[in-house]
Amino acid sequence: MQLLLTENKWFRALSFAFLFVVVALFAYTGKYILLLAPFVFLFLLLAGLNWKVAYWILIFTIPISMEIELLPGSLSTSLPDEPIMWLFLILTVLLWAHKPSILPQWWWRNTIVLVVVLQLLWTIVSVAFSTELFLSLKFLLSKIWLVTAFFVFPILVFKEKKDYKKAFILFLIPLLATMVVILIRHAAIGFSFLMLKRAIGIIYYNHVDYSTVMSMFFPLLLIAYSLCRGKWLLWNIIIVLIIFFLVAIYLTYARAAMLAVFFSLLVYAGIRLKLVKWIMPGIYVLMAMLVIFMARDKEYLKYRPNYNQTYMHKTFTEHMIATLRGTDMSSMERVYRWVAGVRMSGEKPVTGYGPNGFVTHYKPFGVTSFRTYVSRNNEHSTAHNYFLFMLIEQGWPAMILYAILMVLIFARSQTIYYRFHDRFYKKVTLGVAMLLAAGFVNNFFSDLLENHKVGSMFYLGLALLVVLDKKSKDEEDLRKENIPVQQPTL
Repeated sequence: MQLLLTENKWFRALSFAFLFVVVALFAYTGKYILLLAPFVFLFLLLAGLNWKVAYWILIFTIPISMEIELLPGSLSTSLPDEPIMWLFLILTVLLWAHKPSILPQWWWRNTIVLVVVLQLLWTIVSVAFSTELFLSLKFLLSKIWLVTAFFVFPILVFKEKKDYKKAFILFLIPLLATMVVILIRHAAIGFSFLMLKRAIGIIYYNHVDYSTVMSMFFPLLLIAYSLCRGKWLLWNIIIVLIIFFLVAIYLTYARAAMLAVFFSLLVYAGIRLKLVKWIMPGIYVLMAMLVIFMARDKEYLKYRPNYNQTYMHKTFTEHMIATLRGTDMSSMERVYRWVAGVRMSGEKPVTGYGPNGFVTHYKPFGVTSFRTYVSRNNEHSTAHNYFLFMLIEQGWPAMILYAILMVLIFARSQTIYYRFHDRFYKKVTLGVAMLLAAGFVNNFFSDLLENHKVGSMFYLGLALLVVLDKKSKDEEDLRKENIPVQQPTL
């Protein structure tokens, strides 16, 4: 195909004609966005000639992609990563139609794949019964191309150890660039707690997205540190990066991200001690006990905030003290929405209100005594807990599937880790599990899996876990047949 395109005179003629039309339109309209058309054309050409290189470009664009509004208040996208996801959705469909076996039987039989497929199918059911059909359809479409690009397509990309290393570097470089820009801006305003949003600008939607991406990537640096031992230069570079990330995460003043880093270390220890499969069931038991305790005789009403004492604080220290005292605005606003969400779920327990249905319907279910200064919710933010987010918008089946997925992730990670003898893949398994652990904690206090940056990291982590599961089984089969397994060069 490459020879056909480069040697075909008609293709060359059409290419020059396309370039001429673009330049003419730009000269006539003066719209600079038209100058992107040749680059789009070249990327489409690249995807046809070498889709693996095109996929590496997609990985590189994730941290630097920015959300823009196409139609104010109703339609937005993130550039350049989301249009590339559309392309990979189309490419996946074409490849699968041409060769159905491109998605092999071992992939379909994986229990993680089964749960993700069931989640997607139930989302379709929930959309069909949605109270906000247009908004729900937008949610479904974005979910489809997100899952396709980062959960399905990676099985065609991650074949060798160099692929994992390349993905790590291609994500790290632009992420570091965004961090440096934000920290320079933040330093210029004295690392102000209240002015952090100004420092972030449009690179990330808010400080929660920014801190979540960093806290999810941070465990991979720890794994890189372990794999680089003996390589003095690389080892020291990774140490500097680890320190830099810790400082940057702290300066986001995001409590969930800090807790996520700690939880990822707990998962690391749990896998090494063969105890990680009990972590999620233990968390679920504690959550159930807390809900029962708070619901009994409306115990939760004793913890309602004082409206006049609940506000945004000027420093992070004041913010943390207020959190412990129960007078922090963001924490109390979460409780306000959580109480409303639980009460909402009783109205539509099976299919929920439909994706993107929370914001429109939750306020009548709120308890007035839990309201805060930000309860007007002008930014249209959601339930701030992914379990409740699923329960409210897609019903009990969606929440149960998400809970099962979380249990599977850590239980399967432990199994894969101990099945591998290859040191590189053992470490990569640990890194993926820790990345997903950090994502779990951040999503316990937010609902970010549909965010283009956080969602891509989460589903890519899931995809890698599925691929690693297959690799570990293949390695085990080779050992049973007494065939030597090639060890990595580190």
